[in-house]
Amino acid sequence: MLNYYNSLKMKLSVILGVTHMMSGIFLSLVNALHFNHGIDIIGEFIPQVIFMMALFGYMCFLIIYKWCRPWTDRSPPFILTVMISMFLSPTSITEDNYMFDGQKPVQLILIFLALISVPWMLLTKPLYLRHKHKLRLMKKELHSEDESEHDEHGEEFDFGEIFVKQIIHTIEYVLGAISNTASYLRLWALSLAHSELSAVFWERIFVLTFQIASENVGKGMFAIFIGFAIWAGLTTGVLMVMESLSAFLHALRLHWVEFQNKFYHGDGYLFVPFSYQLIFKKEDE
Repeated sequence: MLNYYNSLKMKLSVILGVTHMMSGIFLSLVNALHFNHGIDIIGEFIPQVIFMMALFGYMCFLIIYKWCRPWTDRSPPFILTVMISMFLSPTSITEDNYMFDGQKPVQLILIFLALISVPWMLLTKPLYLRHKHKLRLMKKELHSEDESEHDEHGEEFDFGEIFVKQIIHTIEYVLGAISNTASYLRLWALSLAHSELSAVFWERIFVLTFQIASENVGKGMFAIFIGFAIWAGLTTGVLMVMESLSAFLHALRLHWVEFQNKFYHGDGYLFVPFSYQLIFKKEDE
């Protein structure tokens, strides 16, 4: 029974984690639509969705499929074995990693999509910004525009800097997709620790007093009273307070790191020192 619940909670943690991260990615789409950044949709949102769904969306599908299919003919394969074999031997489907008919072409397509999404995410936005900057410069030369009127990158446009930032962003997303998914397993670990502590407190403290009562009623009644007080105190202090606080902190971390890094950019505002001259100048204007 313990193995069953461990497997169930672990897989549910992965499914909840992928769903949570996908909602964060779709919030980045809302940001791009709000600020009218079409290149962010084409160069970041779409390849990010493809990469996430090709790998971890497929893993969630395998989990649900494994739950729904009656495995009467053979033992079900391990999901981890299927995912590892998908990359180490994508053209080989054996009994240890066979899940459904047509698995081989599906996995090959998903691997191709995951691989193509990385250079897509890496190159599209920097190349587009460079092309846009060159068009603006050509237009300004043809129409003799004022030097102060240029695009958002202006004369200080540095393709190398933008490309390096995009490399860092791509590496962070690819590696973060793996580490962030694993971070949601802390939900399973917390649930496991909570259930085990509950079992220990109940069986080793409170239930043990009934055994004493069966041997000696007088001492047993006193032992039950003391045992209940200890069990209630530990349950309230450890499970209801400490475990609840621990679960809250872990959930807060999952929201801040694994969820918000998909759409939140805390760049802040440029510091402007306080100056009476600037205030008087604005009032004069």
